Amino acid sequence: MSDKKLQFKKIEFSKVHDIRGDLTFIQGEIDIPFNIARVYYVYNAPVNAQRGGHAHKDLEEVIIALSGSFRLILDNGKQKFNYWLNNPQQGIYINKLVWREIDSFSQGAVCMVLASEHFQESDYYRNYKHFLMAVS
Repeated sequence: MSDKKLQFKKIEFSKVHDIRGDLTFIQGEIDIPFNIARVYYVYNAPVNAQRGGHAHKDLEEVIIALSGSFRLILDNGKQKFNYWLNNPQQGIYINKLVWREIDSFSQGAVCMVLASEHFQESDYYRNYKHFLMAVS
């Protein structure tokens, strides 16, 4: 997991299973290619909600469905890719300069995001045309 030039990639996390249940762990700079500076999660999203709708100039993220499912649409300015997330043992790594949208939330879905940086509004492209100019 050392190639930081990758735009996005599916990641399988380790799982420890015993009769008491499953445990998955994620270690920054070991299981994901950055140190975790911020964690946030989206829950109680209506089934028809749309989240995301932005890209980052420098921030990297890993998005995980802790519960339920949702669709992640990734756009590198040339192509769009769809990922359905529904397994807490998997995540999608997203490098900077990738437009992301999240929709089709199932009832009870929880979307957790691990981020490489603290929140900074100046890191966002919230206008799709500005994003396209940055990646062209």
